[in-house]
Amino acid sequence: MNIAENLKKVRDENQEWLELRYHHRDSLKLQVKNGSLTDSISTTLSGVAVRALVNGSWGFVSTSDLTLEGLRKAADEAIKAAREAGSIKENRIQGLAEIEPVQGRFDLGEEDHNSREEPDLAGKIKLLMEADAEIRKAGEDITASQIAYSEIKDRKIIVTYEGTEVEIIDPKCDIGVVAFGERENQQERAHTSHGVTGSWVKLFAERTLSDLADKAVELVRKRLEADYVSGGQYQVILDPALVGVLAHEAIGHTVEADFVESGSVVQGRIGERVASELVTLVDEGNIADAAGRVIVDDEGVKTSRTTIIEGGVLKNYLHNRESALKFETKPGGNARAFTYRDEPLIRMTNTYILPGESDLDEMIAGIADGFFLKGLAQGGQADSTAEFMFDVLEAYRIEEGKIGKPVKGLTLSGQAFEVLKSVDAVSSDFEFGLGRGYCGKGQAAKVDAGGPYLCCRVMIGGQQ
Repeated sequence: MNIAENLKKVRDENQEWLELRYHHRDSLKLQVKNGSLTDSISTTLSGVAVRALVNGSWGFVSTSDLTLEGLRKAADEAIKAAREAGSIKENRIQGLAEIEPVQGRFDLGEEDHNSREEPDLAGKIKLLMEADAEIRKAGEDITASQIAYSEIKDRKIIVTYEGTEVEIIDPKCDIGVVAFGERENQQERAHTSHGVTGSWVKLFAERTLSDLADKAVELVRKRLEADYVSGGQYQVILDPALVGVLAHEAIGHTVEADFVESGSVVQGRIGERVASELVTLVDEGNIADAAGRVIVDDEGVKTSRTTIIEGGVLKNYLHNRESALKFETKPGGNARAFTYRDEPLIRMTNTYILPGESDLDEMIAGIADGFFLKGLAQGGQADSTAEFMFDVLEAYRIEEGKIGKPVKGLTLSGQAFEVLKSVDAVSSDFEFGLGRGYCGKGQAAKVDAGGPYLCCRVMIGGQQ
């Protein structure tokens, strides 16, 4: 069965606007806890999503019947659903932004295919077990360990009414390492993580499992040694991981066009100053190795860089084809679906703040009383007003321009755009720091985010 030919045949048999998306996924999840393999789960899914646009309405059907007759039936049902919805719908879709149809094959893991270095399943489990044991052998103060590894290998074929015919091979994998510690009846946990577009080999190209295990142990010991601090408003330096979380959670969601139409804080503010002139923030799909890499989105749109904030001024929102037409702009490839059962939604890809020109050491030296903050701890929250609160994984007091002892129990909060307005230095360093990042918005999406180090003012929550 040639699935690509069947998709094209069904498209060519119909006069209505159709989008057919085949999706095959192989996934693997491994988890080791305290010397035991607790999860070894391998799954496969395969199916086709069909969208029809008729009478200004969408019809969507998904099917696992990949025969030609099964695809014809799904297309007929999608067209019927759109036609019936259009007969009663008041606010009909006016159309879709025009695009250049994409054709070809895109393999995001091509450089990994000939590698002989990737271990088989037994080898991967062995390496996870060894790293897990290494954590617990670090000392009596390390009480427990956990390592979770996951990989997804996607193959998609997208065929549309307008002539898009594209095949996408998209492997992604990630790792999370957690160490638990106890000292004098005080318990702490700390984690490290990493994620890429590519294979196991790519994941560990620059850092080994042993490096991640050692880092988790180091972090949990720092938390055991750290003192609590009182809260207040402070000048701080945020590391690339926290800058990435801020860019994605507190800024990125507010500029997704569906949220904008629902009344997010940036509605109607294109052209306004929303950040320091030192801040330029973009969303860009096609970045090699980044965990959120997307070359062609699930509407068949080739991704590009969307400049959201430029020199502190709000320039653009993120769009699918429908919203791009409404806002009289071009789509940037931000329509994404997690599986064939899902309709594409407006989503981020790799969202980041561009590096500046400041030296990190000089940024630290310029702070008389503040904090150096690194990484997300347990989690956080943000909403459409850009108000946010994040737990900080690693924090240090800065006094008279020097980094002091580690502190803990800190939360970082504020209104994201006000925080960005306070930025007075942006480092020349840059890193993607979201690690194992998945974004949830009705369905999951693999994303990445990052940036330079930022010096800004925020509200710090703590305790004595």
